Amino acid sequence: MKMPPAIRLVACSSILFALAGCGDAPAASAPTGEASSANARSGDKAAPSGVAVGQPAPAFTLKDLDGKEVSLASFQGKVVVLEWFNPECPFVKKSHGKGSLKGYAKQASEKGVVWLSINSGAPGKQGAGVEINQKGAKDLGVENPILLDEDGKVGKAYGATNTPHVFVIDAQGKVAYAGAIDNSPDGEGESPQGGKLVNYADQALTELLGGKTVSTPTTKAYGCSVKYGS
Repeated sequence: MKMPPAIRLVACSSILFALAGCGDAPAASAPTGEASSANARSGDKAAPSGVAVGQPAPAFTLKDLDGKEVSLASFQGKVVVLEWFNPECPFVKKSHGKGSLKGYAKQASEKGVVWLSINSGAPGKQGAGVEINQKGAKDLGVENPILLDEDGKVGKAYGATNTPHVFVIDAQGKVAYAGAIDNSPDGEGESPQGGKLVNYADQALTELLGGKTVSTPTTKAYGCSVKYGS
């Protein structure tokens, strides 16, 4: 049945309003078989391809919101999750508000997993700055460290393209998973591809902690573009 013009206009307007906060249409999150990345939009430069799954995770030292330095090397021997974060990105808000990221970092930490959020937004960009991230952490219930990567070096080393974009590092220090948090590009977990919600990060962690190989090592991240500077 053909949709009347008025109804089509309302439907399209609703979708555009939901995406207006970051200027990005959600990318499909189906497994890809190799690391893939979406080009940054809205005037932001694209991140390079970054590290490949199976390769050593790039080392870094970044400051958290209290100014304390946090180094990846200090978590040697532990499973670590890096979540690219932007407190003003609609997809991040949805995922932490009712989607797959809601309370998930805390659940993972209770299993001995280290969870670090990284904001690679440049000064003056959406979601950047200590105060904005402090407020975002409070509003979204984020209890794990949020690290600021204002020059974007760490984000580009990993090839982070979206918020959220998740990287799971195994106990040997190698990237075991890279991609979307789940297969529901709406961010809310209400429209999973294939009809069944799959939390890819949880699946990867469960397999790693169980001594198994990650069955889906890469997917395509969805969400807002990482707000890199130059």
